Amino acid sequence: MMVSREWYLLVLWILLPSSHAHTDFFTSIGHMTDLIHTEKDLVISLKDYIKAEESKLEQLRQWAERLDKLTDTATKDPEGFLGHPVNAFKLMKRLNTEWNELENLVLKDMSAGFISNMTVQRLVFPDDEDQTGAGKALLRLQDTYNLDTDTLSKGNLPGVKHKVFLTAEDCFELGKIAYTEADYYHTELWMEQALKQLDAGEVSSSINKVSVLDYLSYAIYQQGDLDKAMMLTKRLLELDPEHQRANGNLKYFEYIMIKEKEKEANASVASTDEQTQKRGPPKDYLPKRQKYEKLCRGEGHKMTPRREKKLFCRYFDGNRNPYYILGPVKQEDEWDRPRIVRFLNIISDEEIEKVKELSKPRLSRATVYDPQTGELITAHYRISKSAWLSGYENPVVARINKRIEDLTGLDVSTAEELQVANYGVGGQYEPHFDFGRKDEPDAFKELGTGNRIATWLFYMSDVAAGGATVFPEVGASVWPKKGTAVFWYNLFPSGEGDYSTQHAACPVLVGNKWVSNKWIHERGQEFRRQCALSEFE
Repeated sequence: MMVSREWYLLVLWILLPSSHAHTDFFTSIGHMTDLIHTEKDLVISLKDYIKAEESKLEQLRQWAERLDKLTDTATKDPEGFLGHPVNAFKLMKRLNTEWNELENLVLKDMSAGFISNMTVQRLVFPDDEDQTGAGKALLRLQDTYNLDTDTLSKGNLPGVKHKVFLTAEDCFELGKIAYTEADYYHTELWMEQALKQLDAGEVSSSINKVSVLDYLSYAIYQQGDLDKAMMLTKRLLELDPEHQRANGNLKYFEYIMIKEKEKEANASVASTDEQTQKRGPPKDYLPKRQKYEKLCRGEGHKMTPRREKKLFCRYFDGNRNPYYILGPVKQEDEWDRPRIVRFLNIISDEEIEKVKELSKPRLSRATVYDPQTGELITAHYRISKSAWLSGYENPVVARINKRIEDLTGLDVSTAEELQVANYGVGGQYEPHFDFGRKDEPDAFKELGTGNRIATWLFYMSDVAAGGATVFPEVGASVWPKKGTAVFWYNLFPSGEGDYSTQHAACPVLVGNKWVSNKWIHERGQEFRRQCALSEFE
């Protein structure tokens, strides 16, 4: 083992004689006995140094063996592995935080090759924003699918291929992410989970109960539960009596408690009730959002038997299209108002792989139209990456475009290019309209092809859990099924927008969701879909 230059110089400084320190040791056994003790101290120090280095190497060996097994599993099925949101979050966390800590651990004895490789690879590592984003995705999934922290921590999600656990440190990190957003509800949930795992005996080298209790007590205080906040603060002080912030908080809590006791009983009860009401999910949990999330869980509106009887499955020939008369496609009704139809076995596995192959190098953060400027911008409510494919660049894309035109009877020459989207960790697209509304007159002005008259959506993968396309206004849920496509009109024949077509892509709970869509515009449809006499027909 190589000894560091600093240690080598230290040993030399101690052992080499100097003109003013040399005292003829050989002339006195007494002095020589001092050197024996000095050497013993040096040996102890050297052994401590070797032990520290061996411990460091053992940590590195264990890390490498653990990551070797993990990456072997992950590389065999990358999409399936990352389809589990916990795996995706932990990947962001490892590359952004833990690998950096590992680098610091071995930096002095690291080979130049590893350093240079690490430097180059770090250029494409996820950053703080990625780690935070993955953490927020887990919180979003927790809320949308009513998952408790213990379920997520144990990885007990439906359809998972690679079960994985969250450590107390992971839970603590999720709590901190919520804390930075002033989301004290989720801070409490995840700090309590971290504390629960530490209390159960889990060992962590980076966090302890004191740090967890510090965040937890404050988060609970912020939600109005003063009694519980005081109880947790006292527990913290039992572990660390000198904790400055906890001592200050306890005095403040006691002061507030005294003031409350001075109030009249009824005022005190009212105050307590008011505080209790503060506990709960963030303020954006409005009735409409609750409705949307129920649909994502499959708890939405059920169609009456009378309406269900009007839904059929059939062989469809594209309204007497010569090609499909000989080979009609399978079509089934998903919903009646608005009419949503699904085409089965409408895109082959080979076509799907080609579309994914063409789009992967171009995938970038999905954009939406800004109604104020009419320009494309990234938005926090759309968590996915997308790419655009033109028909002229590949025969497969051209064939897909022709198929859409034949089966819808609409002119796709004025349609937008085929958009391919891949959803990320907890990927979603919150409720939105595909068409430009009256307060967005310039939404598609630059295209010069009118409003989006219809939407065609291919499902290019199965999704183990979550990921439905839901229509909150009418209560419809359409679930992904690889090789199928759904189609609906966004505008009435009069050209007025159909507001019942508001829809959303639910967060992907487990799995990897690939879709592609074609937005068909008004221009060119004048003789293909004639205007009705009534505004909303």
